Amino acid sequence: MLDLPEVIPTDELHTAVIHITVPREEIQSVMEPAIKQILSTLNAQGIPPSGSLFSYHLKRPSDIFDFEVGFPVNAIISPEGRVKPGKLPSARVVRTNYHGGYEGLGAAWGELFNWIKTNELEVQDSLWECYKIGPESSPDPANWITELNSPLA
Repeated sequence: MLDLPEVIPTDELHTAVIHITVPREEIQSVMEPAIKQILSTLNAQGIPPSGSLFSYHLKRPSDIFDFEVGFPVNAIISPEGRVKPGKLPSARVVRTNYHGGYEGLGAAWGELFNWIKTNELEVQDSLWECYKIGPESSPDPANWITELNSPLA
């Protein structure tokens, strides 16, 4: 289920990220180790996340996912291994919240892109998801909330 989309401005956010390029079917196997590595690096540098876990796709996912996984931070981190400083852009985005398990995200994005087309908006090829409530907060996927962001062209 999607909330009603809205067009809003976003502020640029400093981030700590790992860049990943993998086939779609490998996404689940690479996420958890990357998240743990980022959190370990942040902990070692004394920099807590300042917001929710996100994935920033440099182009719309297809059979290959080319993206950064990370957390916003209030300080620029020092690079360590695969963990690098990054940014989520300042942009006008179409934003909505998807309620449900991660297996429904593809359909949720499809629904959002249909809304964008119906409303005659033009978007960039990049997009990002912020995982507001997930399995770490509730065992029931019906309670999970993923924020979907598609920057306007």
